[in-house]
Amino acid sequence: MHFVLVGAGAWYAFTDWNGTGEATWIGLDNFREIAHSVGARGALLNTIMLAFVSVILSNLIGLGLALGLHRSIRSRNFLRTVFFAPVVLSSLAVSYIWQFIFDASGPLNRFLGAVGLDAWARPWLADPTWAKWTVLVVLVWQYSGLAMALYLAGLQGVPEEIEEAAAIDGASTLRRFSAITLPLLAPAMTTSITLTTVFSLRVFDQVLALTGGGPADASETLATQVYKQTFVSGRFGYGAALALVLTALVACVSILQLLVLRTREKRL
Repeated sequence: MHFVLVGAGAWYAFTDWNGTGEATWIGLDNFREIAHSVGARGALLNTIMLAFVSVILSNLIGLGLALGLHRSIRSRNFLRTVFFAPVVLSSLAVSYIWQFIFDASGPLNRFLGAVGLDAWARPWLADPTWAKWTVLVVLVWQYSGLAMALYLAGLQGVPEEIEEAAAIDGASTLRRFSAITLPLLAPAMTTSITLTTVFSLRVFDQVLALTGGGPADASETLATQVYKQTFVSGRFGYGAALALVLTALVACVSILQLLVLRTREKRL
């Protein structure tokens, strides 16, 4: 049934259907329009940029948190819960919290004013230069906890006796991490990078709640373009074409990542 629905959606990508009338086959016209559309190209570039940077930062922060909380500190279970909490919260709820923080009269600008950094204060969500970076902050904040949980699970499989033997032999902490811990974390790394990539490429709720794709389409992504073209403009055929492009992007990037990371696992 799922494949039937996907096939039907893909078929509409080659039509000029407006959602109510008869769908007329127009071939590749929708895709040609996407290729020549400044808005669509901008949304694609924003999507790739947000995914690329957020995956790197989320995994680096998640790995750092996992390494820190894997040790026997008294409050580690509480801290794990705190850092993982954004993952289980609704993306819209998380985004509205950050919308309040980034508001022109919100806590961030008030804090900057309180510490004498008034010149740094700005309308973050209404500034074309900074709008997409606010989305990036929310993505990293939300997905770092997911990466942390996956790396913590991977660290459970690292035998302590191997690290202890390496320490006795005089290996430094950095050497033990690069030669023992990191190779054994390869499967967790593959899972974490793949999941955060898929979630980041499909970013929608965060953009819609924070900036609505604005200002002047500065933070528009493929997912928000699909929504606007389909449900706001009533161009269901064109929206289906955008959705097909997004699906192909997620599939290609995910498969390529898996191939590269699985090959790396074997080498390690």
